[in-house]
Amino acid sequence: MARRRELDLGDIWLFSACTAGQLKTIRRQVEEITVAAGRMLVEEGTVGREFFFIIDGTATVRKGGRKVATLGPGQYFGELSLLDRQPRSATVTADTDLTLLVLDQRRFNGLLDDMPTLAHKLLAAMAQRIRDADARAVQ
Repeated sequence: MARRRELDLGDIWLFSACTAGQLKTIRRQVEEITVAAGRMLVEEGTVGREFFFIIDGTATVRKGGRKVATLGPGQYFGELSLLDRQPRSATVTADTDLTLLVLDQRRFNGLLDDMPTLAHKLLAAMAQRIRDADARAVQ
């Protein structure tokens, strides 16, 4: 559990506009889990309900069966599932044993209920991400 304190959730775009106090509250809501190599964590097309942050290990991201990325420590996936209940855009499978932090939608919604200002910060972070994507699209 000590590793959780070392992580800076503020580096994740979804939480980048949060205060130190809000990040501390969010950290208390995440669960640390370990999964075995070969386990499918999320499946493309299924409804997502969790966000995953990789502490240790690697995972492969596939879209339409084609490998599109490898994720490792400090990287994350599933963050959009906290915001909507749309189908997952990719499948993620553990290449190695993984240690992950998981935040499910129920706990995330509880955070929004307990900290209404968090919603405003998340909207600001989302707006910045959209602006960044627009800027890349014109290049």
